[in-house]
Amino acid sequence: MERLHWVRHRCRTLLGDSGGGWYSSPDGLPNKSFHDAYWSPHRVRGKRRSVFARHGPHQHEYETFSKSYKGNAIRTTKYRLLTFIPMNLFQQFHRAANLYFLFLALLNWVPAVEAFQKEITMIPLLVVLAVIAIKDALEDYRRYLFDKKVNNNVARVFCGNQKAYKDQCWKDVRVGDFVRLSCNEIIPADMLLLYSSDPRGVCYIETANLDGETNLKQRQVVSDLPLQGVEFTPESFHSRIECENPNNDLSRFRGYMEHSSGVRVGLHNSNLLLRSCTIRNTETVVGIVVYAGHETKAMMNNSGPRYKRSQLEKRLNTDVLWCVVLLIIMCLTSAVGHGLWLRNLKDPVFGVNMDTSPALAGFYVFWTMIIVLQVLIPISLYVSIEIVKLGQIYFIHNDVDLYNEQLDCRIQCRALNITEDLGQIQYLFSDKTGTLTENKMVFCRCSIYGVEYPHVENARRLEVYEAEKNEAAGNSVTLRSGCSAKSLSCRSRSSVSLHTLTAESEEEDEQLSNQIQARTSAFCSRMAKEVVPDPELVRKLNWFCSPLKEASSGTPSSLEVAYITDFFLALTICNSVVVSSPSQPRHVVPEARTPLKSLEEIKLMFQRFSFSPFSALSTFSPPQIRGSPRNFTSRLFTRGKTGSFSPNANNATDGSEPGREGNMETPKLRCKLDFSAPGEGGNAAQVEDDIKKDDIKDAKTNPDGPRQEVEVDSDRDVDDELLYEAESPDEAALVHAARAYRCTLRGRSPESLLVDLPGIGSLAVQLLHILPFDSNRKRMSVVVRHPLAGQVVVYTKGADSVIMDLAETSKGAEQAQEIYSHIKDQTQKHLDSYAREGLRTLCIAKKVLEEEEYEVWLKRHLLAESSIENREELLLESAQRLETNLTLLGTTGIVDRLQEDVPETIEALQRAGIKVWVLTGDKQETAINIAYSCKLLRPNDQLLTANCGSKDACAAFLKELRLEVQRGQDGVTEGPAAGAHGESSSGSVSSFILVIDGQTLDWALQEELKSDFVELSRRCKAVICCRSTPLQKSEVVRLIRDELGVMTLAVGDGANDVSMIQMADVGIGISGQEGMQAVMSSDFAISRFKHLSKLLLVHGHWCYSRLANMILYFFYKNVMYVNLLFWYQFFCGFSGSVMTNSWVLILFNLIFTSVPPLIYGVLDKDMPAETLTGVPELYRTSKVYVPHMFWVTVLDAFYQSLVCFFIPYFALTGSDVGILSFGSPINASALFIILLHQVLESHTLTWIHGLVLLLSGGSYFGFVLLFSVSCVTCSPPTNPLGVETLQMSQPLFYIICAVTTMTALLPRMLFRALYSTIHRTAALKSSHVEKVESENYRKRMQRWNLSHHRVNRLPVCADNPGLEPSTASVVS
Repeated sequence: MERLHWVRHRCRTLLGDSGGGWYSSPDGLPNKSFHDAYWSPHRVRGKRRSVFARHGPHQHEYETFSKSYKGNAIRTTKYRLLTFIPMNLFQQFHRAANLYFLFLALLNWVPAVEAFQKEITMIPLLVVLAVIAIKDALEDYRRYLFDKKVNNNVARVFCGNQKAYKDQCWKDVRVGDFVRLSCNEIIPADMLLLYSSDPRGVCYIETANLDGETNLKQRQVVSDLPLQGVEFTPESFHSRIECENPNNDLSRFRGYMEHSSGVRVGLHNSNLLLRSCTIRNTETVVGIVVYAGHETKAMMNNSGPRYKRSQLEKRLNTDVLWCVVLLIIMCLTSAVGHGLWLRNLKDPVFGVNMDTSPALAGFYVFWTMIIVLQVLIPISLYVSIEIVKLGQIYFIHNDVDLYNEQLDCRIQCRALNITEDLGQIQYLFSDKTGTLTENKMVFCRCSIYGVEYPHVENARRLEVYEAEKNEAAGNSVTLRSGCSAKSLSCRSRSSVSLHTLTAESEEEDEQLSNQIQARTSAFCSRMAKEVVPDPELVRKLNWFCSPLKEASSGTPSSLEVAYITDFFLALTICNSVVVSSPSQPRHVVPEARTPLKSLEEIKLMFQRFSFSPFSALSTFSPPQIRGSPRNFTSRLFTRGKTGSFSPNANNATDGSEPGREGNMETPKLRCKLDFSAPGEGGNAAQVEDDIKKDDIKDAKTNPDGPRQEVEVDSDRDVDDELLYEAESPDEAALVHAARAYRCTLRGRSPESLLVDLPGIGSLAVQLLHILPFDSNRKRMSVVVRHPLAGQVVVYTKGADSVIMDLAETSKGAEQAQEIYSHIKDQTQKHLDSYAREGLRTLCIAKKVLEEEEYEVWLKRHLLAESSIENREELLLESAQRLETNLTLLGTTGIVDRLQEDVPETIEALQRAGIKVWVLTGDKQETAINIAYSCKLLRPNDQLLTANCGSKDACAAFLKELRLEVQRGQDGVTEGPAAGAHGESSSGSVSSFILVIDGQTLDWALQEELKSDFVELSRRCKAVICCRSTPLQKSEVVRLIRDELGVMTLAVGDGANDVSMIQMADVGIGISGQEGMQAVMSSDFAISRFKHLSKLLLVHGHWCYSRLANMILYFFYKNVMYVNLLFWYQFFCGFSGSVMTNSWVLILFNLIFTSVPPLIYGVLDKDMPAETLTGVPELYRTSKVYVPHMFWVTVLDAFYQSLVCFFIPYFALTGSDVGILSFGSPINASALFIILLHQVLESHTLTWIHGLVLLLSGGSYFGFVLLFSVSCVTCSPPTNPLGVETLQMSQPLFYIICAVTTMTALLPRMLFRALYSTIHRTAALKSSHVEKVESENYRKRMQRWNLSHHRVNRLPVCADNPGLEPSTASVVS
């Protein structure tokens, strides 16, 4: 609160406004009536909206403005009960195929061209429309149930009549309502925060339901509110809110609140509570609704499932057009033939209408043949494709190999119609951090003051923990955080997520919560927390704890100590980490405790420092260090007799006080501090081996220095375990590293930070500003008032490429310049060394501001904060203005390990013919090191590095590299060749790897140079783009996709990968440590990079092969059967007559032969999974649906139709059979040929296939026999009565069927035999491996189902949303 009042005072002073504050009335209208000037209905229109309290004194204005605002009820359904049929039909007739068949049905009602009974032609269309309508109705009913559940949730809303808060359903909440919420309640609408029970006017929300982020976001009550700090009374609220119109930008909110006095208060995103978020760690909040229902940001961001058109469907549409061409050719042939036949007809023996001219008769026959041959256009194909894809997704979703037991999550298929694209990928673009690596950051080493501290013991610790990396994160599958169980324990009451708010599946919601739990736990892992300090750095900080002793040969300079203290202070406070502990919620900031040393001692200590930050110590005021005495000796860097040091503040002996023995007021227990390393039987960190004996003696005898034996409270509770929740693993790792050196962040509030410093104790650091990280600046800063010096200090951490450029050029004495240049040069060397080792690097810097300089900057910064237009640009400019002439303190090296099986996965993908690119924002050296680790780069590969200083140099260099690559590839076949064991040529033949930095990439993407860049990169085995921005990532993907016309896949795990994921043909999100933005924007979501191998090489191959063959089969059977009708036209004068009854003609392709292709499309496996993963080269040789295959299929169908028609024709020539008797063996033969053709094409035959084939054949014969014995007038003018029973009683019928079927399928059988002979290696390997691996997989599934049956769960192959991990071993 003090800071808020101070900010108001400063703003008024700076802006010269002594009146109503800096948000004073504009336009010089302070004397106008408040109502007339600001609440006129004509004042605000267009891009803004005005909000008034629903039950306030301004009812007229409320009704005027709010009548156009939407209510809070949501409806994600497409249809209503009364409008379902017309609206669904309207939606379905957007498809051209449905319109085509509707046209044919109507055409058949024209007497001149009528081919069948009018009702029969309606059957195909009605069946397709009914199937799709039932599917749509079921989906919409599910949405309706979710909507009903959400709309009937209850919230406490202020009732103006009763002057109290009453329970109301969410659907009854309106804009302008006051809503009161308690801890763990979900926010029903977008609300402006007006009151919080927290005395500082803050509350915390969890946005996991919105964006997947589990770290708590802080929200602030609108400043300058009357009665702020006391219980809020809605009756006293007389202000008007003016804000921007609803939009989907979750990170932006602009507006102002205008009080009755005319004072305006700016509104920002920190004042807005978003729908579907959850209140955490705040007892009560009150807000006023500004956006409701579908106008909330959550609903406006709900785009539903992703729908894309696959490449196979695009090719399918082309082939359907070819079918239309074939249909037109057949109909024209029939029309011309009928005209010629009619013109040459003399004295017909049967009735022919001779009054119609041959031309007109031919015209009529053309349309009649369109109706007769309509099945050539596969109307049921599109429905069949949707059904098959649902089946494929079901099996992908329930693949136990794609299940992550540790995170308890399965693969998510968010795009329902591009499964086959997984089998055609040619380029894969991958992020590095969190995608190839674990994104579990562990502090490894650092450099301060140009001196490197290698942390050898810490490196050994990491090797020990490497064996424990697969330890389960926990068995509980809830929203509770694994590292802050107590403070988050109230979360279990939250049951509604954004997915239920938007009718998404409950399964995705449960998976989201499971991934949240595991991700949060990762930030608090033992590996990240238990940092073993470096002995040399410990020694120097021990000197800092007792700086009054005499200097020795190993004593660091006061300037170096100042650098070290500022370095760790920056690590501690330059972040957005939320602090909590099991005994206190996160938003509570403990009181600062009395420092260990008196103010005089602190002042004397820092007077020895020549470093400028401490020159103003005299301005330090005692109120900045306040609180009750506590025990802090355990936080000193004390030397024990064993020479060991404790890197953790959680030991049982923590909390001792170094006060003098005679001043003890409570009983004490003499004990020795245990400085062994923390953890479960952790190893001691030997840090004093190199300390000289005189130093130890001095430490013992110096009363102000650290002691070996100290006083400890016997009744002292164990120090609370601090729990850090960070927005990124980097922040958590640095805070834990600082804590290992006793620089501990203990609490956070909007105005201050509570930190422990070694040898000083607990200090309250006044927090003036936070300049958050953004991808443009690549850094974050905090502006604080130094707790000791009293000066305004800016602490900055960020990418080394940025911080090193912003570091000031030393001025002043020559010695100072030399020291600073040395620090900068050494730090750069250490940065390069860290990068070569694959470490992530961050630079730490600071800047001391003079009061006048700070006041000038503050004035402009406050104007930027209060701006509604261009606020983001102004804030960026303000931050950049402040972050100049920085003093470089040091750098950190953080290790981020590769995920398991990443090298094997990349090698398999490359052998499959997929080019792998890595697009990362890391340093070039780091990216190259990771590329070596994951085998993207091999020792014999030639590395091409493009780091250009200008556009012209870039153009020349790209051409030079392209020529070099062309020369190197002369005589070498591009792409790896599969050897006997699947070895790629990359293992023995040198390949080119291009490494390009961000600036050079920016030039290479420009219009003039992109062709050279594309040509160069096309010839390289892999490309690594370093220092690339999110926009550059998406531009690279777009360029390769469009210029080369290839199938692209992008995989990433963070918000910076979203644009790249959305740009690619297939986007895959990894549910990692950086929230769920990438997952929510993806087509498929996996938990580990290694899952790509099976997803692409196995499921992608299967889905593509199945669907491609099914589509070709559909074309085959339609063309084959239609040609039977076409050949008959040559014997009936092209009159449009058919040799079968119309019912069989319509139902043949619609029912009798429609189910086997569906089973084939879902279950067929041309190769077992083990063969496809063991021989990745099969992936690129499995392209089935290529243009020539369509025509091969059509020719095969023509041949089979000729055989199927003319063998019965010649067999029955000269007999007295009728038309229907002639058509009976033709139909039966066609059925056998089509079904057995399916058997020949199938690679997998199960009892399901046999049952479906039996039912298909049985349904045909059952229908025609029933039709034959019962129907007399069902198919006029023909009479089918007794035809089929007579035919099937004669042996000739069966002989014709057998000969016709064998003759028609013989070429296909010979082709298959020849193909299997040529490709016998893969086939034999498949059959050999399948027997062994299928049994192993069956046993794994049995163990899985057994283990989950014990906890009353359904088997994995059931479509149940939650798979809880079991303590039993599930997957071996």
